[in-house]
Amino acid sequence: MIDEQTSQQLSALAEVIGSLQKARIDYWLFGGWAVDFYVGSVTRSHDDVDIAVWFADVPQITTLLLTNGWRHAPEEDEDGGTGFERGGVRLELTYLVHGDDGRIYLPLRSGPVEWPGMAALADDVGELHGVQSRLMGFESLLHGKATPRDDREDAAKDRADFAHLSRLRS
Repeated sequence: MIDEQTSQQLSALAEVIGSLQKARIDYWLFGGWAVDFYVGSVTRSHDDVDIAVWFADVPQITTLLLTNGWRHAPEEDEDGGTGFERGGVRLELTYLVHGDDGRIYLPLRSGPVEWPGMAALADDVGELHGVQSRLMGFESLLHGKATPRDDREDAAKDRADFAHLSRLRS
């Protein structure tokens, strides 16, 4: 059984994905929700839903979201993406750009930071509680979770996510 917040997030994710697919906009679910989609069950509660998108598509995505009742809710220190909220659900968009060298980058104020590469933009698709989504490539997600972030709570999530993903490899 899933709780109310999880149910709301999954419902919102299904709607956003449907809008993006209808508009033929590429996206990749990543973070904790991507872990859950690979595992096939909800492993923990999530603060938000993380989706990577091409920066060039952001104006069209913003229009789609605002039309569907989302409110632009940027965080004061955000960099390389932005957030939207609706009905207690937070959607985080992370921007991707193509570099002149053929690599993929996050466009940060301090300069571009390389994204895990084309393997991260796999054609992997997962399904969870009837919702289908494109996912960040498994190996890239696993690699990202292998190095916990500095924040203690985030690091604990990363370690748990890594453990769940590692079990899928055996």
